[in-house]
Amino acid sequence: MPQLNILVIDDDRDICEYLQDFLSSEGYSVHVVNDSTFALSELKQGDYHVAILDLMMPKLSGIDLLDQIRQVDDDIAVIILTGYPSLETATSSIGYDVSAYIQKPFSIDEFRETLGRIAKKKGLLLRREDELHATIGRTIRELRKARGLTLKQMSRRTNLSVSLLSQIERAESSASVSSLFKVATALDVSLTELFGEF
Repeated sequence: MPQLNILVIDDDRDICEYLQDFLSSEGYSVHVVNDSTFALSELKQGDYHVAILDLMMPKLSGIDLLDQIRQVDDDIAVIILTGYPSLETATSSIGYDVSAYIQKPFSIDEFRETLGRIAKKKGLLLRREDELHATIGRTIRELRKARGLTLKQMSRRTNLSVSLLSQIERAESSASVSSLFKVATALDVSLTELFGEF
């Protein structure tokens, strides 16, 4: 699965170190920039999904940097992190399509939830493929049992081994499109129905 690449831009080295430790432990790839004037060139060089941006920084403010970021990348998710929340900065941030506006000190759970939401929106949820396999397996098992079919009967109908069918149902094997098509035909459903609510 693709990993969520995060760029932290904050002049407070303690905050940067804390975020780097926390985000790395959550399985994210993290890069830190302490000087906002270097942030744009780093963004252009790297392949980042999320920028975490402090608003109050010397040399170049967070809002000014956000304006520059949006000129070169309108897809990157931006999380504003500020110790000085105000209606003015919140309104400005919304105008730049930020994903979240978080006040310091922040809660780890709030941060975790925000990143999870962003990852899901970008289709980058970690372990997403495993979830898909589990959904397909569960759907096939439910449809098979609803029709009163055993794995052996499914094997005869699909020309797939009992072992493979069992592995697909338990999400232990990634089924080919061809195999899924045979299963869908045997269960008299469309191929897309096997994907359940995914």
